[in-house]
Amino acid sequence: MRQGNPDFMNGVPELLILKLLAAREMYGYELVQSIREQTNEAISLSEGVVYPTLHALEIEGALKSRRNTVNGRSRVYYSITKLGSRKLARIADAWSSVTRAVQSVLQGAKHASAF
Repeated sequence: MRQGNPDFMNGVPELLILKLLAAREMYGYELVQSIREQTNEAISLSEGVVYPTLHALEIEGALKSRRNTVNGRSRVYYSITKLGSRKLARIADAWSSVTRAVQSVLQGAKHASAF
């Protein structure tokens, strides 16, 4: 049996990370835990997925980071930028369209007649 996330999850890490960071700043492992908790463990992204996604989003200007020491541990906290908020809106709209379309098929919606 295949472990990990299915192929249709492409783009979902960005969407979830941006959405969570739109609410408040977080550090990487906190995001890993929050995604797991908020999806009732249906989606479990490893640090090996989350950290590269964070770095890529920061490079493109969708996130900014700051280093902070908490209980003697240095952590990098990420927050969303205006560019990131616009990107979140775009990909959330696209994801909503896809999920509506898939839901339509799953519910047996009638399709246009064949050619």
